[in-house]
Amino acid sequence: MTLTQMFDPTAVAIVGASTTEGKIGYEAMANAAEFDSPVYPVNPSSKGTLFGEAFVPSVTDIDDDVDLALCCVPGPVTPEVIEECGEAGVGAVVVYAGGFAEAGEDGERLQQSVVEVAEEYDISVLGPNTSGFVVPRTNLLCSFASGAEKLPAGNTAVVAQSGGVAHALAFQSRRQGRGVSVMVGLGNRANVGFTDVIEYFDGDEDTGAIVIHVEGTDDGRALLEACRESETPVIAYKVGQSDVGEFAESHTGALTGDHELYLAGFAQYGIPTVDATDDLLDAAAALADSPEPDGPNVGVVTAQAGPGIIITDRIQRAGGRLPELTAETRDWVDELLSGVTYTGNPVDTGRPMPAFGDVVTAVAEDDNVDIVLVYELFEQAMGFPADALDGLAERVDKPILFATDGIEEDMADDKATLTDAGVPMFETPERAGDAAAVLARYAKIQGRAGAALEASR
Repeated sequence: MTLTQMFDPTAVAIVGASTTEGKIGYEAMANAAEFDSPVYPVNPSSKGTLFGEAFVPSVTDIDDDVDLALCCVPGPVTPEVIEECGEAGVGAVVVYAGGFAEAGEDGERLQQSVVEVAEEYDISVLGPNTSGFVVPRTNLLCSFASGAEKLPAGNTAVVAQSGGVAHALAFQSRRQGRGVSVMVGLGNRANVGFTDVIEYFDGDEDTGAIVIHVEGTDDGRALLEACRESETPVIAYKVGQSDVGEFAESHTGALTGDHELYLAGFAQYGIPTVDATDDLLDAAAALADSPEPDGPNVGVVTAQAGPGIIITDRIQRAGGRLPELTAETRDWVDELLSGVTYTGNPVDTGRPMPAFGDVVTAVAEDDNVDIVLVYELFEQAMGFPADALDGLAERVDKPILFATDGIEEDMADDKATLTDAGVPMFETPERAGDAAAVLARYAKIQGRAGAALEASR
């Protein structure tokens, strides 16, 4: 089984394509028609064309090598459709229909039939009970949700147990101006699950971080090992801290398990966890766009004391450390600031000033600092220290995060300059502090996990 045919197909068939707006077969075809390669509507009961493509009665009648089929038919006929796909040489199928393992014993038997047919023909099945996936970079829109065509390409792979959460994360990423490399809703995970998708996108050059939303899984150890072995950073959001087991099982057939055991397992294997979708995307932005931190020590530079206090509090409460700066750095900062304000850590400049970029550079070059977080309310007369920040993270080999706020249209050009320079940006002191804290936790648990793995060898 390979996922290349799913996420990088040469041609796509929409089985159960429909001319009736609102039906999954119509909406899936409407999205899939954006793909740059051939897309074929399949329905034995339909004639004519749909989005400029002629209907064919079966995938076996397509005179082309089709890699991927989007299955828009009811659950009971799904095994038959997958068998036809196997006979046609289709290597990957997305099953949108529900009524499988999440729906009781009859549904479990139906899903088992899907698995058996897929195994016979070596077909990768995403779902059942999923809203599909989207690869914005290639306009591969294998979702029936509206708005999929507006998702921008980015460097975060979103892998969610729930298709609804997958789409919510992707749409949030769009609002944040970040985008995704892929958005995948796993659904019931008939034979494509977390481990398969994580391993595939770990090898994707356009993916800089992988975020996973987990309700529960039948093989937690395999999930943890896939995360640990991934060279691409993985961040997890495990839901189910309260008693939602019955609801979750009816959703994607997932058993949520013991929440604390999951969190302990993620920590043991070096995977940071968060408690909200915003935090998941912020952590991904910090990790995907930055060098990996060597330790949990955060140097904070703020142009306003109040936000700096909030940031400091968030970092320390979440397990990060604010180390004392070296005597050399303190002397340099004292000279730059002329004793105007606080030159410890955080460094508080009082307001943006011409030497602000030099202060940031001084803290970034400090040997006691592993991560740098800068906060500056936008002042049009000063702008952002773009020249100082451009390439600084790569030069010092440390993550450098930047948080700000102001009138959006006034600071649009300056924000775009920093974004183009690869500087992760955040809109509130809380989100910035939490992102820096995730980097700190990541450094700590990666260090512990690496030491434990080495000791076990």
